[in-house]
Amino acid sequence: MRWLLFLLPLLFWSCNNEPSKKPTATEQLRKRTHDDHSYANLTQIYTKHLHLDLEVDFTAQTIYGVARHQMQNRGADTAIFDIKGLLIQKVTLGNKGAEKETDFTIGPMDKDSIFGQALLVNVDTKTTAVNIYYQTTEQSAALDWLDTTLTSSKTKPFLYTQGQAILTRTWIPIQDSPSNRLTYSADLKVPEDLLALMSAKNPTSLHKNGQYHFEMTKPIPSYLIALAVGDIGFKDLGHNCGVYAEKELLADCAKEFEDLPQMMRVAEQLYGAYQWGRYDVLVLPYSFPFGGMENPMLTFANPTLITGDKSLVSVLAHELAHSWSGNLVTNNSWSDLWLNEGTTVYFEQRIMEALRGKEIADVLAQVEFGELEQTLAEMRADSTLQDSKLHLDLIDRDPDIAMSDIAYVKGAFFFRSLEAEVGRNKLDAFLNRYFQHFAFRTISAHQFIDYLNEQLLKQSGSKFNYQDWIYKPGLPSNCVKISAPRLAKIATYAKEFNAGKNPFGPKIKYKWVRKNGKRKKVKQTLQIQYADQLVQEWQLFIRALSAQTKPARLRLLDRQLHFSQSNNSEILCDWFVLAAQTNYAFQIEKDIQRFLVKIGRRKYVLPIYETLASTPNGLKLARRIFHEAKNNYHSVTRTSVWRVLQEK
Repeated sequence: MRWLLFLLPLLFWSCNNEPSKKPTATEQLRKRTHDDHSYANLTQIYTKHLHLDLEVDFTAQTIYGVARHQMQNRGADTAIFDIKGLLIQKVTLGNKGAEKETDFTIGPMDKDSIFGQALLVNVDTKTTAVNIYYQTTEQSAALDWLDTTLTSSKTKPFLYTQGQAILTRTWIPIQDSPSNRLTYSADLKVPEDLLALMSAKNPTSLHKNGQYHFEMTKPIPSYLIALAVGDIGFKDLGHNCGVYAEKELLADCAKEFEDLPQMMRVAEQLYGAYQWGRYDVLVLPYSFPFGGMENPMLTFANPTLITGDKSLVSVLAHELAHSWSGNLVTNNSWSDLWLNEGTTVYFEQRIMEALRGKEIADVLAQVEFGELEQTLAEMRADSTLQDSKLHLDLIDRDPDIAMSDIAYVKGAFFFRSLEAEVGRNKLDAFLNRYFQHFAFRTISAHQFIDYLNEQLLKQSGSKFNYQDWIYKPGLPSNCVKISAPRLAKIATYAKEFNAGKNPFGPKIKYKWVRKNGKRKKVKQTLQIQYADQLVQEWQLFIRALSAQTKPARLRLLDRQLHFSQSNNSEILCDWFVLAAQTNYAFQIEKDIQRFLVKIGRRKYVLPIYETLASTPNGLKLARRIFHEAKNNYHSVTRTSVWRVLQEK
């Protein structure tokens, strides 16, 4: 059968058994592309529209499908796609109903198993329709198949995808580069009792026979194609906004996100009309590896955002902002992820300022800046400071490297510092023009710089040092400083605690009051409570505590403020990291284990594992917990933790 996975000897193998100094065939192939993380020959032939015919089989944990690519062909005789962990059954040319089978070749896996394989399809120079018949496998890392024990209902399974950065190729054979935007449609068959959703126009109730059709009519990059299937309900929030969630969580999710329509109004007032129709949020099960994923029309959100006090809704503001920065205007390659994330964090901060006031927004930004400073310190310590540039060199490297505080927070402070230089009004006008000019397009750092110079800096007479920000490591000297006066109180608490005092103990005060015409002295017992401070303030307090603190003192603090029993994962992450640094972890093993087994968000679990793994006893505990928890994690989280534990 001609679609078996044979390799062309001349292209892929050397007759010489000795190590060759020449680039491998895979390396040669990738050098011909314009994307460091894709094999696709996009300058010759590229997908304009993708139609998916898919059947989701929970019993086999497999998606069976056909990816029908409508392509723009500039005279190519080969169309190259990206695949990883897929079984390719056959490839045909022509429209549905008039297809003709063609030959194809699958290249070897790249040496680090990051990029996957090239699928080379024989076409003629007039071919515009390529149909790839395939199925997913256990190696399809984008897919998270959850059995009933990991869902809220405990009776029905769940499936979701996570494509960023280059995992879409693990569930769809595709030209997996952010530089190529395409529209897509899909016909899905799923179990009759489960609802299917995609990053497209979505249903709000079950369809007969489990058959669904989807349309995304705006061109998007491949990493934003997303799918979820589960026992899901819907609640409309108004203003073209709504929330999907497992039915047991729906009421709590709708309450937590009830301010979403107001967020939308603020965002549109800042940077122009929302251009995607509806904006809905799907709250996924706990294994989801990120806080949120900005899939157009259907943001994926982690249930750790549901705290009951709306203290983490800034994550939702971030994902909404991506509807402009990232989805509307997209980084051309992962080397410039900051163009997606830095702009978005700045936009998020502006939304939170409008909703909560400047004081609160500055506290949130200060927490993020502290995380950036810690990241920079770690980079200096392990000689990776070159990765603190905004524009990264990611040739032959995993694009996940770019997903750090550099792209997000340094990127945001690039825009905050630019605002301080030219003024908020001018920067806002520039960003409005930017989103309009590059709408539904991709952009590189060079293009951004050219546009920045022409549309802002020259007009403002500014000599802003964008080169230092984008192409040099560390933080430039003109990085804006944030003043958050209310943080002085929390800093004092930390200083007192580190000095051996207990600022949270009861304090006796007397107050004169008038009762029945007489003055009376009343005794008052005052004690600081957890609810007296913002979650982010408690985060800064915990981070400021000495790693030399004795476990007995942390136990006393825990009894007073109940950090180990917090409902907020931000607090739990920082508290458990401190516990691992001080050996208090061995007194609260059950709390840490419960958290790590339940939560799959990489931001939270990875720092805890990293800190535990820094000591022999902690490493034993980390490995024991990981053995129990690993099957509850998406591959993104599972791989990251596994690397940490294997390196020790």
